[in-house]
Amino acid sequence: MKFEGRVWIFKDDDINTDLIYPGKYIYEPLKEEEQARHAMEDYDFDFSDQARKHDIIITGKNFGCGSSREQAVTCLKYAGVDAIVAKSFARLFYRNAINSAVAVIECPEAVDEAFKLEAKQGSRLSDLKMKIDLSNGKISLALKEYLLKEYSFPSWDEQAMLIFKAGGLVEYTKQRL
Repeated sequence: MKFEGRVWIFKDDDINTDLIYPGKYIYEPLKEEEQARHAMEDYDFDFSDQARKHDIIITGKNFGCGSSREQAVTCLKYAGVDAIVAKSFARLFYRNAINSAVAVIECPEAVDEAFKLEAKQGSRLSDLKMKIDLSNGKISLALKEYLLKEYSFPSWDEQAMLIFKAGGLVEYTKQRL
């Protein structure tokens, strides 16, 4: 499984689920496009208007800490985010992401390299592209057409990969039944 996309830089650590998807919406049964409109609303208000298909988020430590709400993952997915590369993730967010078929990759070295590019907080680096090869555990960063560096990250366990490849836990379960 390979991903390639435009990069969003969120330099903070501990971006919690309330910042990703505000709690005031969790009791409303919102449709996918409505959830997408609230993605990152309390962190970067313009994110949902500017996000597009195949975007990748690069962020610091403990991304997705806080509550276990799965909408924190699904709102990003519905906004177009294919992958999130972080120094680390909150465990519940990490598992919810795999269950919702959003690639979550812990690779501090790639994050540090992206942070060095003088990007301002929440910026989209239009010239920075990231390629992710989930099956082989490789990430490459390229600025314009020039490869900056390639990084390795720990591969997922077999069960997580099966769930992800099926399109998430619901689809995986349907296939198994």
